[in-house]
Amino acid sequence: MGLAPLKLAIGLAIVPVTILPGAATPAVNLTSTTLARGTDQSNGTLTFQRGTDVVVAMNTFAAATATTPPGSSGWHSHPGGAIVVVAQGEITLYRSVGSHCDATTYTAGQSFLERPNDVQDGVNTGSIDTIVYVTFPGVPAGGSPRIDVPTDPGTCPGI
Repeated sequence: MGLAPLKLAIGLAIVPVTILPGAATPAVNLTSTTLARGTDQSNGTLTFQRGTDVVVAMNTFAAATATTPPGSSGWHSHPGGAIVVVAQGEITLYRSVGSHCDATTYTAGQSFLERPNDVQDGVNTGSIDTIVYVTFPGVPAGGSPRIDVPTDPGTCPGI
């Protein structure tokens, strides 16, 4: 019975320490600005590899006018894929999937993945300029996050 009071005393001493708010180290001279946020609409994941670069870009796709076509990324792929957040406007992503064309439209506040080596073309299908923020993981060190595809792969005629 002599240990019971000691255990009780230790337990009561620990309780106040565990219920105090955490003592985090505050940031000093730091400003963090969220550039875009979007709810993921994709299935799947991307792999990050040590020794590869992560590249971040802002892409602006002009809206079509009476005399100019809408902004388009052109057919391309990415060596490590891409995480895309639509900050403004709307973009339709055309993907060459086997022998058919897959088209998905994303609007401001949504995000999506472009998988490594998938061939796609993003086109502004809205009425205002579209702005997307893109993070490219798995880029070869010092290399390009984009691999141009010289011609339409033939699955999405007229895109």
